[in-house]
Amino acid sequence: MQFHHHGYVSGDPRIQSAAGTGIDRPEELPDEVDVLIVGSGPAGMLAAAQLAQFPGITTRMVERREGRLAIGQADGIQARSVETFQAFGFAERIIAEAYWITEMNFWRPGTDDPTQIVRGGRAVDDEFGISEFPHLIVNQARVLDYFAEVAANAPSRLTPDYGWEFRGLTVADEGDRPVTVTLGGVGAREGTERTVRAKYVIGCDGARSKVRESIGCTLSGDAANHAWGVMDVLAETDFPDIRTKCAIQSHTGGSILLIPREGGFLFRMYVDLGEVPVDNAGAVRKTPIEEIIRRANEIMHPYTVQVRDVAWHSVYEVGHRLTDRFDDLLPDVVGTRTPRVFITGDACHTHSAKAGQGMNVSMQDGFNIAWKLGHVLEGRSPESLLSTYSAERQVVAKNLIDFDKEWSSMMAKRPEDFADPAELEDFYVRTAEFPAGFMTEYTPSLITGGATHQERAAGFPVGKRFKSAPAVRVCDTNPVQLGHLARADGRWRIYVFADAAPAGAAGPVADLAQWLGTAPESPLAATPDGADPDAWFDVKVVYQQPHPEIDINAVPAAFRPQVGPFALTDLSKVFGVSPKADIWEGRGLDREGVVVVVRPDQYVAAVLPLTATEELGAFFAPILGRAVSRA
Repeated sequence: MQFHHHGYVSGDPRIQSAAGTGIDRPEELPDEVDVLIVGSGPAGMLAAAQLAQFPGITTRMVERREGRLAIGQADGIQARSVETFQAFGFAERIIAEAYWITEMNFWRPGTDDPTQIVRGGRAVDDEFGISEFPHLIVNQARVLDYFAEVAANAPSRLTPDYGWEFRGLTVADEGDRPVTVTLGGVGAREGTERTVRAKYVIGCDGARSKVRESIGCTLSGDAANHAWGVMDVLAETDFPDIRTKCAIQSHTGGSILLIPREGGFLFRMYVDLGEVPVDNAGAVRKTPIEEIIRRANEIMHPYTVQVRDVAWHSVYEVGHRLTDRFDDLLPDVVGTRTPRVFITGDACHTHSAKAGQGMNVSMQDGFNIAWKLGHVLEGRSPESLLSTYSAERQVVAKNLIDFDKEWSSMMAKRPEDFADPAELEDFYVRTAEFPAGFMTEYTPSLITGGATHQERAAGFPVGKRFKSAPAVRVCDTNPVQLGHLARADGRWRIYVFADAAPAGAAGPVADLAQWLGTAPESPLAATPDGADPDAWFDVKVVYQQPHPEIDINAVPAAFRPQVGPFALTDLSKVFGVSPKADIWEGRGLDREGVVVVVRPDQYVAAVLPLTATEELGAFFAPILGRAVSRA
């Protein structure tokens, strides 16, 4: 965290100085906004926290509830999400309060007595070191609290407008704010109605989304045919693995997914309620908690669970549905305008909860669209950027649904249907990278380049998330994780991994630095006059030498920008190789040097040689649009 460069800060440095729309922000919802977010779930809260970093943009978020969420349904936090939390500045705090999943145990009918379950195997949760962050369990409500804090502390001082229900919207063909949204008051606001005009709307209003309905999208896919009871409980039990994540299969064919919860005592059970008859008409959803508990004890025999308190419970049917688009562009208007309304999360994809994906994928939906809206509204990028949202995220949702179909069907199998008793365990280990959130791979587009030079950085695949790696910051000799330094501040990252020459030597690094700092084709040239040199692009250099061998005064000025009103030199962007883990070896980097470009949402956008300035300039030119022409 950097502060004091604008003057001495005596308070909490996480509370940024109010700026732009954050100054004199009106308490009441205004009649006109730039972005209206509908719904304060995971996608909505993350989108709000991201857009709050753009103080020149008026963003408001409406929520039907009259206050914060007290208890949420989702609780699984995959490692990719924890990486995202790090970018928003609260990973350490949420890790400290969460339950950590380090192993998963698999229980199945005993060989000698199949009426009794026995532990059949253990699987390490991240056997291959996919991420340095853990797999967590923490209530969705706490995730929302943290994002709400980030948004409220951001320059825009964004807070939810509670008590407003979305009623409908229309999109005009022209006008500065072409989206007209009708809202109705709830609770204390009952009987009131408001009309808000917006440039853009993000629908984060769940599986029964009215925003989705307003833009003519429908969910389609497989009908639900299997029911599960889910309960968060405090209980007394003799089951030995009650504090370990478990998949439990019984001889009767019923199964349980056991998820220990944060705090050391609470746990969640997904209890198999069996196939749902076609003519059930939703009656299974009225299954009483007593029946869920009875069924759990039947599956867990010879162990028993004596429930002392039920924090929350529900019944759901597994269905897999997806919309054909994630924005308001109907086929007959594609190409005539750019999208104005976007949907995220459960509004555009639904699936089972047992893979722990819903909240995680929804948050990445919000991250993806929010930074793009920020760039378009600030004039950093053309409106064509917004069309990449639906194109990118629909593919991710389709892959998620395909994975969840396989996982949920395996969880519902009878033990005798498996060719090998360890089949479920093997699938869990073999596919670990997908549920962890690391199989997303964006294809070439306006903001993701091709793989022409991929061999120069094999460990940073273009289109996939930037996998952090250790280095040593030269100025203070601190060991750091490069990826952990990338904040969700809307900036592109340009990592320059140097050749073997020392800092300051003539050669490709010096030439690249000169080009970045002076060439009109350089992306840095698009930075507005009066802004810090690194306001739009965060450029870092990593040398192959250990930090004691790097003369920081010899490092080119492009990697030591002068920032703030006092023009103080930022020395934090220069790194040496870690003595514990050579990043060149760990990420397969070319010793001749390489440039890795990373998007504001942490995905690798391009891999280029140090000398490929023309390619680097050409990559950013269409992304920057008008920003380049006015440089």
